Amino acid sequence: MLKLSLALTLTACAFLLLPLEKSSDAEPGKQAPQQTAINLTRLYNDTCAKCHGEQGEGGGAGTKTLLTLEKFGSQHDKLFFDAIKKGVPDMGMDAYGPTMNDETIWGLVVHLRELQNKYTEALVAGPKETEGVYTSQRAKFRLETVVEKGKGLAVPWGLDWLPDGKMLITNRPGALRLSQNGEVGPEITGIPATREIGQGGLMDVAVHPNYAKNGWVYLSLTDPSPTDPKAGMTKIVRGKLKIEGLTASWHSEQTIYQSKPETYSPSGAHFGSRIVFDKKGHVFFSHGERGSGEKAQDLTLPNGKIFRVNEDGSIPKDNPFTKDPNQLPAIWSWGHRNPQGLVMDLKGNLWDTEHGPRGGDELNVIQKGANYGWPLIATSINYNDSPLALPWPKEGQNFALPTLRWLPSTGACGLDVVQGSAFPEWKGDLVAGGLAGNGPVFRIRVQNGKVVEEEKLFWRQGRVRDVAVGPDGLVYVALNQPDKIIRLVPVK
Repeated sequence: MLKLSLALTLTACAFLLLPLEKSSDAEPGKQAPQQTAINLTRLYNDTCAKCHGEQGEGGGAGTKTLLTLEKFGSQHDKLFFDAIKKGVPDMGMDAYGPTMNDETIWGLVVHLRELQNKYTEALVAGPKETEGVYTSQRAKFRLETVVEKGKGLAVPWGLDWLPDGKMLITNRPGALRLSQNGEVGPEITGIPATREIGQGGLMDVAVHPNYAKNGWVYLSLTDPSPTDPKAGMTKIVRGKLKIEGLTASWHSEQTIYQSKPETYSPSGAHFGSRIVFDKKGHVFFSHGERGSGEKAQDLTLPNGKIFRVNEDGSIPKDNPFTKDPNQLPAIWSWGHRNPQGLVMDLKGNLWDTEHGPRGGDELNVIQKGANYGWPLIATSINYNDSPLALPWPKEGQNFALPTLRWLPSTGACGLDVVQGSAFPEWKGDLVAGGLAGNGPVFRIRVQNGKVVEEEKLFWRQGRVRDVAVGPDGLVYVALNQPDKIIRLVPVK
């Protein structure tokens, strides 16, 4: 058992004896007691810092530092939680289950993780770089700029390739462009109207696996509301390109998925949206909950879902929610927050990465009909530093849990699987990007449903919008701030 000497005093947190959550026993017609406002930083400083230090450095009452890589591992999440809730009598630490609800106790664990990250981040900064060469756990590589800043990119969001090697790039404000050999063509004409609302706009681009035969290219975008100039919603379309060099026009457009007009929202948050083919005639795409977490638990609404449709937009008969006419038949999984990474691995498993609020970004294997719990469970806290939820289901709840959680947040965005001959040492591994902080890119190896390797390949290059493995097997990264495209090139 991990020995945590959190020598907290009951008098120091006497205010916690006030109601911490709404009562389920309120009399009919009477308002239940409201949750007491809790600021986790203040709570930690008032109760924990006297022994553990405001930064977790230890010292008071002989306590040891919590700022170690060993204690930062996710395997210790439950041990920290249990130590606070049940106490550690041998170390003189009281049990705080009687005075704190479970959500508050978990919030303190998240706060500890934030303190630990400030110390450990430099220790896990990624492979060592010497004269431009990065030496990772299994391969050496260098970073090479493919499209320079100032070449026509503005918040590049999605990447994919045509069979002739030309790269398609979406710009969130609404431009789709072709690129080859470092040059970027003019905006492709005729693409559907889109609206940049906060995080939304022109998002992913996905070239059909049989493009050489059918010519289809799929786009995800924020569709403008016809009645509200401030509102929009994620929409999926497909079309074809007439190409001359790096100049192209869009035609033959078809709508693959569109929400009902009454669901359109002016919120600038959480649109998703990635597009993936399973090469069995289906297309999957992700849809954020648009800042309305409760809607992720409603099967009559598109918010917070991953969808599966046939490539022409029709509904597969074996989708999990086709029997109830009130439920959306295109839904494949639900209870998501903002999935901005989606990929099918080499074994046919569907994976997503999605944002938590403050902490709790997730890597999930996506299963048919599964509920991923948002906002009823989360490994995060609220942005305002208050408790949110527990990371584990309560009795009677049946939620799919993440394969990997990032705590603090990495700002998960972009996900692909390594294939081809460029990086044989990484074949089958996932590569995932992040927007937060200094823009990390991770390599993740999963075996038998468990993460067996995770390393930060690099960071501090920019905010990572997409990570995509090209037809040459190289790992391409779309960066924002600065707006450019780079790639990882192997060094033998």
